[in-house]
Amino acid sequence: MSSPTTPPPVPKSFLDFLKAFGPGIIVVLTWLGAGDVVDMGVAGSNYGYSLLWVLVIAVFMRFVLVSLIGRYQLCNQHGEGVLDGLVRFHPAYAPILFFGAVIMGHVYESYMTVGEGEVLRNVSGMGDVWMWAILCNAVAMVLVLKGGYNSLETLFKLFLGLLSISFVGSAVWVGFSGLDLLQGLYRVEMPGQSGDFDPLMVALAMIGAVGGSFMNLVYPYFLEEKGWKGPQYRKVQVYDLLLGVVVMIILNVAVWVLGAELLFPDKQISTLDDLPNLLSTVLGPGGRLLFYVGVFSAVFTSVVGHAVGLAAVGSHALLWWQTGKRPTPEEYRASPTHNRIILWCLISPLIWTIPGMPDFVTLTLAANSGQVVLLPLLAGGIWRITSGKQYIGEKWKTTWWENGIMAILFALAIYGAIQAGGILVGNLMGS
Repeated sequence: MSSPTTPPPVPKSFLDFLKAFGPGIIVVLTWLGAGDVVDMGVAGSNYGYSLLWVLVIAVFMRFVLVSLIGRYQLCNQHGEGVLDGLVRFHPAYAPILFFGAVIMGHVYESYMTVGEGEVLRNVSGMGDVWMWAILCNAVAMVLVLKGGYNSLETLFKLFLGLLSISFVGSAVWVGFSGLDLLQGLYRVEMPGQSGDFDPLMVALAMIGAVGGSFMNLVYPYFLEEKGWKGPQYRKVQVYDLLLGVVVMIILNVAVWVLGAELLFPDKQISTLDDLPNLLSTVLGPGGRLLFYVGVFSAVFTSVVGHAVGLAAVGSHALLWWQTGKRPTPEEYRASPTHNRIILWCLISPLIWTIPGMPDFVTLTLAANSGQVVLLPLLAGGIWRITSGKQYIGEKWKTTWWENGIMAILFALAIYGAIQAGGILVGNLMGS
């Protein structure tokens, strides 16, 4: 994919803004994958609405951080990308982000590849997970290598419609207590363990999947593909991201509601089919199929979005590391590394579909809690380049209240990384 040769018009009317929206939808559906479906379902099934406040914190963290990322991408005084700013801050970011893209490309895509295979196997009742996973990733490979940005945006908007009908429709069909949901959003509490998963691990997994870490860095590349470059696009970028975040909240809460209403307090999620099967019991076969449409939409768009975004991050970082100078978008997208990372993201995870490998839910929770370890490095770097006038410029640097929010975010990132590390080490020693 390549960015437009001529910049798109700057929106001026409400209709213009609606037509312009796109990067926010793509990045949100890239974020909104198997991690959200499992983490929200597990949290709802094990703890009802008592951990819903974690979702509020995670989404707020992500919006502030990614909004600053968008500001730097469009408004910095050097006319460079966010990754370029991080490398300007410290050259070590180039190799770190390259290896991060390669490693996390495998980690993220592993549970999503297993997820799409399980969905189609469960719905069709035919074949094995590995067969369906190969088919899906082959289709994704064609879309990523042959399709352009406009095709990608259209595809993601189509899947957004399917997701909304599936998740929100299922939640409304089942029914829920609006008062319990509202109280869960603002009442801060950490319940005792219920089920197989420690509440702290579930909370950290949600922060990893929703609050985000490495995948926040792909957003600038979707802005670039859209052709938005310069402060004149800052307003539409903010609205575009805000729309995406609102969509993410609605879809996540819908899945949470299903877990809380159908499974809490007596049942838990241990396989991908648990929640759809219960929907089949309550709503009939149509309910199960409706929910599975949403799960597949969430997982498949994440498979595609991760391959596109991480290929850009990885090839960009490697060229910086190799040459010691800022590459142009045309240079890193044309480099052999770009397509090699795409192939790596879509082929290497297939190993996890072999019978006897860890199940989908376990892979998802482990991956999303483990990625929190990266958050301090990224949050700290983004904070530095957006607060220093030598990086972003005097006009666009963070204000005092934004610095306060980023300080809290950075402290939470360090705490979350320490806790996630302790939990993972404990689990490994226990096994």
